[in-house]
Amino acid sequence: MTLLRRNGAGDSGSIVEPPLPQAAGYVIVIVIGFLIALIMMGTTRLLKKTAGEDNNTTEMFMTANRRVGTGLTASAVISSWLWSTAMLGSSLVGYNFGVAGPFWFAAGCSPMIVFFSLLGIACKLRVPEAHTLLEIVRIRYGTQGHIVWIVLCLINNIIAVANMLLGASAAISALTGMHIIAATFLLPVGVVLYTFVGGIKATFLTDYFHTFVITIIVCFFTVKVFLVPELGSPQDLFDVIATVGRDHPIDGNRDGSYLTMTSKGAILFGIIHILSNFGLVVMDTGFFAKAFSAAPHAVVPGYIVGGIAYFAIPWCFGTIMSFAALGLEDTERFPTFPRRLLPTEVSSGLVLPYAAVAIAGKGGAVAVVLITFMAVTSTISAQVISVSSIISFDIYRQYFNKAAKDGDAIRWSHIGVVGFGIFSAAFSTALHYGKVDLSWTLYMLGVLTCPGIVPTVFTILWKRQSKIAAVSSPLLGMATGIGVWLGSASALYGEISVETTGQTLPCVYGTVASAFSPALYSIVLTSIKPDNFDWAAFRNEKLAFNTTAPTSVSEESESDKIESSNKTHDEHVQSYATDKAKLKRWRTIASVWAIATFVGHWVLWPLPMYAANYVFSQTFFVAWIVVSIIWAWGTMLVAGFYPIVDGWGQLTQVYAALRQGHFRG
Repeated sequence: MTLLRRNGAGDSGSIVEPPLPQAAGYVIVIVIGFLIALIMMGTTRLLKKTAGEDNNTTEMFMTANRRVGTGLTASAVISSWLWSTAMLGSSLVGYNFGVAGPFWFAAGCSPMIVFFSLLGIACKLRVPEAHTLLEIVRIRYGTQGHIVWIVLCLINNIIAVANMLLGASAAISALTGMHIIAATFLLPVGVVLYTFVGGIKATFLTDYFHTFVITIIVCFFTVKVFLVPELGSPQDLFDVIATVGRDHPIDGNRDGSYLTMTSKGAILFGIIHILSNFGLVVMDTGFFAKAFSAAPHAVVPGYIVGGIAYFAIPWCFGTIMSFAALGLEDTERFPTFPRRLLPTEVSSGLVLPYAAVAIAGKGGAVAVVLITFMAVTSTISAQVISVSSIISFDIYRQYFNKAAKDGDAIRWSHIGVVGFGIFSAAFSTALHYGKVDLSWTLYMLGVLTCPGIVPTVFTILWKRQSKIAAVSSPLLGMATGIGVWLGSASALYGEISVETTGQTLPCVYGTVASAFSPALYSIVLTSIKPDNFDWAAFRNEKLAFNTTAPTSVSEESESDKIESSNKTHDEHVQSYATDKAKLKRWRTIASVWAIATFVGHWVLWPLPMYAANYVFSQTFFVAWIVVSIIWAWGTMLVAGFYPIVDGWGQLTQVYAALRQGHFRG
């Protein structure tokens, strides 16, 4: 079974002409990109003048003074996971596997976001001054562990950005005729500009804006798809898809139907996806940066609300758009008519763009280019800020200038922002010319992102993991995973190539080996000579720069209304006793929600349906679609309006300062 192959006609046919002119692509990527960058730069300056948020200080640039509220945190969490891949990829697997594909895509995303709330609050509890995950690793395991995690995290960031850029640039090129390499290099430009100036607060703000726009467009398509005469209603869509399943049955699905959760291909994808995504989250310093930036009371509810709300986007949008493509593929509305989509078009992520054109014509094409642009720039922003933090804090400050001041750290953060923007575009270009596409990276990335999962979780939650276990287990795990991946490709298909290493089974075996073998290595090595790390050692080292200190949990009701007073390192350590009880309570809540989300999304909901060999009835399918649409609209409300309600205090503060002319600095 492979993502790239499916039964059906259509392996040849005419080239599809882009529905939009090249100028449209350049306008969206360059003009709108620069416009958003200028707006965010202006907003950053406004906040400096009215709220005292000075991005020339390291604590503000990297952690937003650790005062970001629940609403903005939830929106940023949705945005951090709202990759262009989430929309392109969920439609892709829906086209290949039916209803099971988008569900497993969504179920492979929400549990680890909610689980991360546990890691985030544990870091707040144990290392309240940290800026990056790597600082925590260095304190516990020294230089060797620090260097290993630097490499692991950079690999994670690089492969994540490449995955996003490959899919986004292919979609924009198909819809506008814009050269794919031009799109690859121009997409990060606006991101680099506003991140360069605004730091992580600009990332939070653009996350909010982009996510709100994307969710509005998603909700638009949930209505527009049923205004197409050929589809009409959920009942009509059911009839159309049932017919498609009889005409073009899916290998490995119950009765070849698109309307069943009993899909071998989809569940194998689900296994790869959930493990890969655990790696992408746990090893992404950007998620840690946002957790460190959130106020203590906002970390757990922000990540839980964001994780649960996010589920609807790949589930609802992936199902509706992939089924629209399947249902309209044999009509003159569809761009490829009279042929079906080619396997290469499917694997490049073009199911969503072509479905949007079939549903809404050129307006649909504009909408997909816009959401693809906004999704990829928003998530690249998070990746850029995380890499810049590694360069400034974990490389420059640690190994080149331990006495670095604000100006030094900010300068190297800027170097990291620009340098990684250029490198990520160049690396994605190299992959493109190496015949690597969205589906290949979507399937194999877990081999590279998973080895650090268990050692990182143990670092934060298990005091017994020894240094030798922590340093060795991810390296051994990566070697094991790569060996199993390449060995399986060779054994099953007779060669090692881009095509064979993108097949489902080698990727499943390699990802599982990369994810679980480090746990075995760590436990065995630790059992030989276990450590007994003192969590208090995390608070003995001064990490924060002399600037605005984090707000105490006991002050959470005022955290968005008043500016915190400066605290010394000693005063901050002393405040730990005040916050400890409440942070432990949040940790318990996070643990319960993490378990409940995984069990609900990955066990209780899908697995009984898989085991029952159930093929959806019309009534059940209609309920499935309606619930997913309601959930998607709820996500739009959470992403768009919750940050406004939660941040009303600062909004009124800024408005009052503007009205009265009270500017700082």
